[in-house]
Amino acid sequence: QVQFVESGGGVVHSGGSVRLSCAAPGLFLDDYAIGWFRQAPGKEREGVSGISASDGSTCYADSVKGRFTISKDRAKNTVYLQMNSLKPEDTALYYCAANLMRRRITDHLLTDRMFLHEYSYWGQGTQVTVSS
Repeated sequence: QVQFVESGGGVVHSGGSVRLSCAAPGLFLDDYAIGWFRQAPGKEREGVSGISASDGSTCYADSVKGRFTISKDRAKNTVYLQMNSLKPEDTALYYCAANLMRRRITDHLLTDRMFLHEYSYWGQGTQVTVSS
């Protein structure tokens, strides 16, 4: 069964940086819009950043704009999330998933919960904890 494998999380001080990676053996990531999501304890899962399948266009949640950068390495078939200037409120379990219905990411596709059902191949996530 295809499933994303996320890695790179850890404990970091406020203001620090972390780079997350996600890959899915057997899945060609360039065929799908890919999203990074996060879920903090007691909160709903939310979209953080996404990258389109073909042109590599990106989008970000307002809460992370200017601090996070999503990228894709086609040779390694891996998507990254560079997270800078981390804040305690960024503490969460971070997941990536593929949108099986669309190739181009948009703000609504990433952040509107009505589109969550379009995403699949969710992994176990990687924990990021930001200490103040």
